[in-house]
Amino acid sequence: MNNTPSLSKIKKLLHDSGFKLTPQREATLMVLLENEKDHLSAEEIYFFVKRKNPDIGLATVYRTLEILTELKVVDKVSFNDGVARYDLRKEGAKRFHHHLLCLECGDIEEIEEDLLGGVEEVVERRFQFLIKDHRLTFHGICKNCQQKMKQQPKD
Repeated sequence: MNNTPSLSKIKKLLHDSGFKLTPQREATLMVLLENEKDHLSAEEIYFFVKRKNPDIGLATVYRTLEILTELKVVDKVSFNDGVARYDLRKEGAKRFHHHLLCLECGDIEEIEEDLLGGVEEVVERRFQFLIKDHRLTFHGICKNCQQKMKQQPKD
């Protein structure tokens, strides 16, 4: 089941929030939609957008990404490389999804189900803290890298 937001729904959300879908914003959105499994940085998004729209500036891409983050179309995430990356939020998602980050190859896998419902209830009750969202990244070694490690001869 594909629950990626459609361009028309994003366009309506922009319009309802007082923004227009300019050609530059549309090009930026198309890159995000075409690369939804990747966690692209603003510079990587700019590189792809520039191929389609050579006149676009990096500042325009940054502004578009900030608007899309504010409207919760994308989530801005940071992993262990210190670079802000942008992740398209699934349609209807109330929460940010979790990630598995491989410390060997850098691969990032997404976990769509929310595993922290019970933890949130405890935190809200114990600390009287109203949780609006959470982000969880597990740092470890993916199954492919584990297999490679097993196959390497020992000295």
